[in-house]
This record gives sequence, C-alpha cells and structure tokens, in this order.
Amino acid sequence: MGRAETVMSNLTGEQEEAGVTTQFNLLRSRLESEQKRLIGELEQLKASVRPANERREGSPFGKREEEATETLELETRLALEKRIIDQLAEIEHTLSKFENGTYGLCDSCGQPIDPARLEALPQANLCLSCKASQAKNAKSR
Repeated sequence: MGRAETVMSNLTGEQEEAGVTTQFNLLRSRLESEQKRLIGELEQLKASVRPANERREGSPFGKREEEATETLELETRLALEKRIIDQLAEIEHTLSKFENGTYGLCDSCGQPIDPARLEALPQANLCLSCKASQAKNAKSR
C-alpha cells in the first residue's frame, strides 16, 4: 500500500470513527430525553394517587363494587409504575455503558451490537444472537 493509500485509509477510519461517535451521541441524547420523559410520567403517576382515606362519593353499586374498582385502578397503576421503573433502570444501565466506554457492546458476549439495532432500540444491551438465545431459554422454562 502506498503512502497516499495509507493516508486515505487512515482518514477513512478517522471519518468512520467520527461518524460512529456522532451517531452514539445522538443515541445518547435520545436516551436522556426518554429518561426525562419517563421520570416526568412516573412523577405524574405518583402525584395522581388519591389518599387511602379519601373515598369516592357513593357508588350506585355499593361498597364492594367501589372497592373492586379502586383495587383494579391500584393494580393498573402499580403495573404501569413497575414498567416505567424497569424502563428507567434499562436506560440508566445503558447510560452507564456510555460512561464506561462499553456502549454498543453486547452485555453477554462482548461483541458489537448491530448499529441498525441500536438505532431502532438505543437501550439494546444484547446482540441479536444473544437476545434470541435469551428468548429461546425463556420459552423453554
């Protein structure tokens, strides 16, 4: 390889690395925005909780039906809170990978995660083959 080809090869590598860095910064920004959105959603959900001693004004169906409705609302809210908390934990883990310089690497095998997968799901922490193995193992249980 001649000197000009080596220089061009190095430039292409540097440009490619700069492109990856720019892409990772965009993904990080998306993750941080999603994190803020989820925190706001969680705060709003917690603020909407009625105190236990505050009851609805008489239900036409009686006390049992009213309690059943309240229980259903509580279960729904708790499930939603858990989903948001799980998503926040996933995003926080991914942001810590940015800090550690391991973003884009599979948590299981250490291989690079396909950039198209990261574009679609910035918080992806497993490559497709490890994710498929995980899903297969989960089904067999």
